[in-house]
Amino acid sequence: MRIHTVPPSAALSDPGREHRATEPGVPLRCCLRKSLPGEPVWLFRYSPAHGKGPYSEVGPIFTHVECTGAPSHDRLPAALLNSPRVLRSYNAAGQIHDGEVVQPGSFDRAVDDLLTDPSIESLQVRSLSHGCFLFAVTRT
Repeated sequence: MRIHTVPPSAALSDPGREHRATEPGVPLRCCLRKSLPGEPVWLFRYSPAHGKGPYSEVGPIFTHVECTGAPSHDRLPAALLNSPRVLRSYNAAGQIHDGEVVQPGSFDRAVDDLLTDPSIESLQVRSLSHGCFLFAVTRT
């Protein structure tokens, strides 16, 4: 699998972005961990690349202002998977194929099972409580 993160530079395309000098504990989409006290972050509107047309969604996300972390791009981030999450699968046309709630400890199996379906092009991992986009997963 390939994990797709959001670079901090994506914030620059949102003129309504907010700079937060510190916002501890928010899930960062750049390095796929929770923020620490004193780390400056951007809060901005983001539309994941994999949903298209009516399935294109825009929602709030956080990244570092400057990210020095390098997440693994072939392993699911444990720091963001310790709560139930929603997995949404999309076909090549960018339409939602299916969605399911996945419990901690079941992500690897659920992702592997979904990506064995040839009609699924990508997955979005989202917050269960707020529906916010966390990161995307595709086949390598």
